[in-house]
Amino acid sequence: MDSAVSDRGHSLRFRHHCRPDHHQQNDRSKRHLITVVVKSKIHSDPYSSTSKKTSPSQAAEPHRHLSAMIEVRYSIKREREVTMESITVGVDLAKQVFALCDMDKSGRVLARRELKRDGFHTWIASQPAGTVVAMEACSSAHYWGRQCEAYGLVPRLMAAQFVKPFRKNALVKNDRQDAEAIATAARQGNMRFVSVKSEAQQVRLCWHRVREGYKKDALALRNRVRGLLAEFGVVPAPSVAALKRALADLDSEKLPASLMRLIRLQQEHLAAIEAGMAECDAQIDAQAKADERCARLRELTGIGPVTADAVVASVGNAAEFKNGRQFAAWMGLTPTQFGSGGKVSLGHISCRGDRYLRTLLIQGARSSVQRAKVTPAEKATAEQLWIVQLASRMCYGKVLVAIANKHARQVWAMLARGEVYDPEAWLKHPMVPRA
Repeated sequence: MDSAVSDRGHSLRFRHHCRPDHHQQNDRSKRHLITVVVKSKIHSDPYSSTSKKTSPSQAAEPHRHLSAMIEVRYSIKREREVTMESITVGVDLAKQVFALCDMDKSGRVLARRELKRDGFHTWIASQPAGTVVAMEACSSAHYWGRQCEAYGLVPRLMAAQFVKPFRKNALVKNDRQDAEAIATAARQGNMRFVSVKSEAQQVRLCWHRVREGYKKDALALRNRVRGLLAEFGVVPAPSVAALKRALADLDSEKLPASLMRLIRLQQEHLAAIEAGMAECDAQIDAQAKADERCARLRELTGIGPVTADAVVASVGNAAEFKNGRQFAAWMGLTPTQFGSGGKVSLGHISCRGDRYLRTLLIQGARSSVQRAKVTPAEKATAEQLWIVQLASRMCYGKVLVAIANKHARQVWAMLARGEVYDPEAWLKHPMVPRA
């Protein structure tokens, strides 16, 4: 409350600011201003019982007293405009129960709620266009991101490692705190967001995920069969072809009939897994042939249909990355840094990002090394000469990572700029000395 008194004391003005009841959600953004004005007036009193001797100049002046007139003025001023464009909704995704946190532009939590899966669908449809919905980039985040885009909302997907520092208490983790941390992280000006994958991208990646599952199942099943045979003195050589030969000649071994029936069941299971993997390979190869971007990427030594299709389906729009270095860092192919006092030390590669893409590029680098070693120097490209020189002074593992890093940068340039592979592109660099 503030007050003002006139210099003569005849006028008093009081202002009182009050806020509405917190339960009145509609009037929360209003400020009430009550102005009380006290004005004094002079009235004559002909019936005054007091009498004093006065001078002739004061004889005609009547006796006076003060009376107060109170005037109350009430006005409502708008303190702030809270619109959905200024609100960020953090959503902690789950399978059945979703935690939501509404946060305004100043970082104040406006509301919290928990919704079931059907209720979350209804909530998305009821929000006005332009509402920012922030989520962690998990398996179902791209689906919900597409649902938000269908209703005109603005989805913001972030990596979980970028959200973790904004959780208030690292020792206490629950859905409410996660939703608040997601909303806080999304309001950071330097936050890096994940683009929402289309349905076609996710369908292409599903074939890769199932193929990787078949690979793990086949490896586990082969090892299981090897262990069973080793208990009865049959030890095949460590290769897939040797195991197949041993299973084909298993009738010559004097093994129990019950064990033979069990091994045959495992062999049938292995054949079914290999058939499923072959079908995945055929589908991925067809997807790569139908995409012009994959055809350009396959011009690189060490990148086949599986790698090309996985990169195109995972990245989408490569122009969202600033440069090739950022693209390689996103794949986890750059060394970690630790610096203090102006001294920076480099460690091992970060191994962040998509492990599947990183593995494919590193495995493809093996073929690049083999090709470079058998190519004559007079026919070798600049990259092959660099690989041979690199292999002569570094260990094999570091050479593979360095080649994968270079391939990642080349892939970014080809996808972001729509270029084809040019082995002599390095000659166009301004730092290359000219004759």
